[in-house]
Amino acid sequence: MRGLRGAITVEENTAEAIKTATRTIVSEMLRQNNVSTEDIGAAIFSATEDITAAFPAAGARSLPGFELVPLFDARQMAVEGAMDHCIRVLLLVDTDLTQSEVKHVFLGRAAQLRPDLKK
Repeated sequence: MRGLRGAITVEENTAEAIKTATRTIVSEMLRQNNVSTEDIGAAIFSATEDITAAFPAAGARSLPGFELVPLFDARQMAVEGAMDHCIRVLLLVDTDLTQSEVKHVFLGRAAQLRPDLKK
């Protein structure tokens, strides 16, 4: 089992923006790591305090194959100077990828969180 990390930012606190961003980041994480929903043990989402219009997990739930995947939302810690409007994702997946082969995905302004992963 491996953890796949990802994050994305939204520019507005609307249900549609939150759900769209969540679907985008999760789909890209699955695509880049060649993972199917059957391989996911659980998905954990966190959102900064300024994201209040929808649960990120609601966006993931609408993706094909996510009907039975356990999803969990949490509030991101409010740390001074931290990035705003950010959704973070941790997918726990069964995969044969080694730790160094896993591709963590950071989109939008969230790419600043892990500049070491930029290609």
